Amino acid sequence: MSTAADNKRKAPAGERVADWADGRLGIYSLAKANMRKIFPDHWSFMLGEICLYTFIIIILTGVYLTLFFHPSMNEVEYHGSYVPMQGIRMTEAYASTLDISFDVRGGLLIRQIHHWAALIFLAGMFVHMMRVFFTGAFRKPREINWLFGFLLFVLGMFTGFTGYSLPDDLLSGTGVRFTQGAILSTPIIGTYLSMFLFGGEFPGHDMVARFYSIHILLLPGIMLGLVVAHLILVFYHKHTQFPGPGRTNKNVVGMPLLPVYMAKAGGFFFLVFGVIAVIAALFTINPVWALGPYRPDMVSTGAQPDWYMGFAEGLIRVMPGWEINLWGHTLVLGVFIPLVLFGVMLVAIAVYPFIESWITGDKREHHILDRPRNAPTRTALGVAWVTAYMIMLIGGGNDIFATHFHMSINSITWFVRIFFFVGPVIAFIVTKRICLGLQRRDRDKVLHGRETGIIKRLPHGEFVEVHEPLSQAQLHALTAHEQYAPAEIGPTVDENGVERKPTRKEKLRAKLSQGYFGEGNQIPKATVEEYKEITSGHGHH
Repeated sequence: MSTAADNKRKAPAGERVADWADGRLGIYSLAKANMRKIFPDHWSFMLGEICLYTFIIIILTGVYLTLFFHPSMNEVEYHGSYVPMQGIRMTEAYASTLDISFDVRGGLLIRQIHHWAALIFLAGMFVHMMRVFFTGAFRKPREINWLFGFLLFVLGMFTGFTGYSLPDDLLSGTGVRFTQGAILSTPIIGTYLSMFLFGGEFPGHDMVARFYSIHILLLPGIMLGLVVAHLILVFYHKHTQFPGPGRTNKNVVGMPLLPVYMAKAGGFFFLVFGVIAVIAALFTINPVWALGPYRPDMVSTGAQPDWYMGFAEGLIRVMPGWEINLWGHTLVLGVFIPLVLFGVMLVAIAVYPFIESWITGDKREHHILDRPRNAPTRTALGVAWVTAYMIMLIGGGNDIFATHFHMSINSITWFVRIFFFVGPVIAFIVTKRICLGLQRRDRDKVLHGRETGIIKRLPHGEFVEVHEPLSQAQLHALTAHEQYAPAEIGPTVDENGVERKPTRKEKLRAKLSQGYFGEGNQIPKATVEEYKEITSGHGHH
């Protein structure tokens, strides 16, 4: 005879495991609080996902490559599968790279996926940061997250450089030699830094081993911590969203994390992985066997760094070879000044959110994004910076441009020198005018409606184009943005009638604010009164 206890059905194994974990970790309450988190549905938010997924791909492929790579500069004689290199003396690092490429199953494909993923990771970071910059997503409370993203980009640059240098081939060795020269140009501490990094006179015997530790442990560990912190802050702060009906600074309109968003994100991960795998299978990158092992007395023809280091190299290439002697020491300004300029530009990018917050005096939280046209000065600054970056990329590859386009390398260098100063100014002015023109068009669309292309003849003979009124959703999107008033210095006389002299800081803030929001820097958006007057029949067709 069965008892009630015998008849009681056991819960499925998965549910019992979940109950066990909940009793110790509280996962049910955690899931309830976070698994239904809402994410807005806009294509530009996928840029950040591309960065995350390529970072995961880099970690996975990097773990595989570490199993076969030997980070040693001890010389050996090669007797592997690649016949043209047999009998040549090379470092163990280079020999193991050849073995990975020709003898390890899937080794060459994994190498290429790793390298392509690194390039796409940094390209995704670049575009993602530009999206955040142009839409104002860096404003309070996300300034710290902007710094995290900036540090990820900078650390990614140096992680890519150290990884690019590990094979110890002629191309990467030339790049490391270039970097060592830049380090030596640093006054006072340059020689100490070089000896610490290379373990002696270049190239030393510890360079690959030290770069290997930095590449697989130090920098990735810091980056992983920054990625986790970045994602935690994304969860902690509400996700930003573009203006639209029902969207405010106090809500998020979109899809829940589970099941919709997770399903789409999972599919997108495999799509990114698949595309990178196809690129790696079809397009060769960094064929070290075609270059040979590094020798300090040789330089690879057409030696170019990966694109993210082209800006720094371009600055050094186009800088005149200035030198000065101070107290018996030579200061190489032709290398040191570009390095300082590169550092200043990076610092300016990092602190920009705090600069704009100080100019606007806005201490509120912002969860609604700006349309780039509605912040013309900020957008123009961003385009000017990208223009300077692209011009210096040309400078970093001046020899390649000269040989492929049959041009004078001296002419290309002078072009870059001139347009590094002229190009960003032109880009700033043109971009700002385009933004103001788009603002005028938006204002006209709000007041007069959308052009339909239909021509109508009025009873008195006048021909007019019929305009279709915008929907409430379209009107909201075109008028939801805020317009700041320029900051003023304030009264120059205090409450006691004593004249007060404005500080330099106040004058600077007022001048910058005038440049951002003063007359001619933003088009006043249509008011409710103007809209009602137009739509009541006066001038609306």
